[in-house]
Amino acid sequence: MAVTTSPSASPRNKSKPKKQITTTTTTTSTFSRPKKMQAPPASPAAAPSPAAVALKDSKTTLSIILATALFSLIFFLSISSSSSSSSRRSPFSASAVLHHPKPDPFLFPTRQTHRTVFRSSNASSDPTPPSIAYLISGSNGDSNRILRLLFAVYHPRNHYLLHLDLSAPQSERDSLAVAVEAIPIFRAAQNVDVIGRADFVYLKGSSTISSTLHGASLLLRLSPNWDWFIRLTADDYPLVTQDDLLHILSFMPKDMNFVTHSSYIGWREARKLKPIIVDPGLYLSEKTAMFYATQKRELPNAFQLFTGSSLSIVSRQVVEFCVLGTDNLPRTLLMYFSNTQSGHMNYFPTVLCNSHQFNKTVLNDNLLYAIFDKPPKEQPQFLGPSDYDLMINSGAAFATRFQSNDPVLNRIDTEILNRGPGHIVPGGWCLGEPGNDTCLVWGDADVVRPGSGARRLEKRIVGLLSNGTFRRNRCVVVE
Repeated sequence: MAVTTSPSASPRNKSKPKKQITTTTTTTSTFSRPKKMQAPPASPAAAPSPAAVALKDSKTTLSIILATALFSLIFFLSISSSSSSSSRRSPFSASAVLHHPKPDPFLFPTRQTHRTVFRSSNASSDPTPPSIAYLISGSNGDSNRILRLLFAVYHPRNHYLLHLDLSAPQSERDSLAVAVEAIPIFRAAQNVDVIGRADFVYLKGSSTISSTLHGASLLLRLSPNWDWFIRLTADDYPLVTQDDLLHILSFMPKDMNFVTHSSYIGWREARKLKPIIVDPGLYLSEKTAMFYATQKRELPNAFQLFTGSSLSIVSRQVVEFCVLGTDNLPRTLLMYFSNTQSGHMNYFPTVLCNSHQFNKTVLNDNLLYAIFDKPPKEQPQFLGPSDYDLMINSGAAFATRFQSNDPVLNRIDTEILNRGPGHIVPGGWCLGEPGNDTCLVWGDADVVRPGSGARRLEKRIVGLLSNGTFRRNRCVVVE
């Protein structure tokens, strides 16, 4: 795990060996002391031959070249050591990940040779499970909720980036990093990181988009192997195990995006899209009230606006398109939504539906269960024990919003996730005894053991992929 909140030690000063170059002087000094006996001047016959002079010059030149090369090597090594140490002192340094020990070979064995030698006729034809990159964010006092959510969605194949925004004190961020480092499986898999340089996140402003793209870009740097990106908050909780989710996603195209979208703006036009706001989280170091302009702006005609939900499951290709892509559409929309209320609910739907590359890969469902007021408000209602049956039968992978330590979370842990307090959800990679913490002993991370949650999730996705539903919910923009 890369923890970037603690400074590293300064690099050791390496002493450079002094360069010793021996030169030959052929002229006599005019201020030398008189000698008692002076040798007679050398005769022309005793003078060194041209070949001897050339040999002596070549040796001198060779010694100079070797000394210069040695000095240059030491100089570049000192620069490399200094730059490496300075990068470790930065608040977040992806280069620190490169110095991590390799993940445990029991979790990620190299089995290609054994698969070839011991291949049998009844070998499973299931594809290799995918990998998900999770950005889990919270605010002041949410460190325990983030840890609980991390335990509930953990799998060694995934990668996790934890973010406590600037409203949380640095001591809480440090405590979260220390708690993560103390978990043996996190150290073995090397797949949980904590952001040291935090951002402010305003739910109504565009700082949420900035924080999301910041986390996504870090995950691109931290791990090159994940397939989907999911941003969760401390208010969210899973309704299926990661074995269930990875099993279903292993049969899906890697470019599929689960994003709720709608071109119907309705009441949002007057209340959210036309008003101009200034998000202080983008330029102030302290959290203050949001600024509202007196003027309003017209809706754009260069692209079509779409609205959706705060949670989206987008492919790695979409994240690279928004962060690293050469198309200017994601940056244009980022500039537009920077002065719009709740821009994080519009950004990904608008980017995907206005892009010819991705608008046919969108499934109009983010696999999230939520209950909104009618007329809808900015935040969904809190879920409780009375909502348990409805959210489980919905086939969703996640649900929101939950209050801290709500009793319904304990019921989800017991009946759905099979997770004990303070423990990780057991999966096919856990080999421990059922009576104890089964994930204290681990095996191959490619092994998944789907359960009833996979059947519920499969039923929901199959219904969404039916011909009538999928074609009717496509977000292709008509030009």
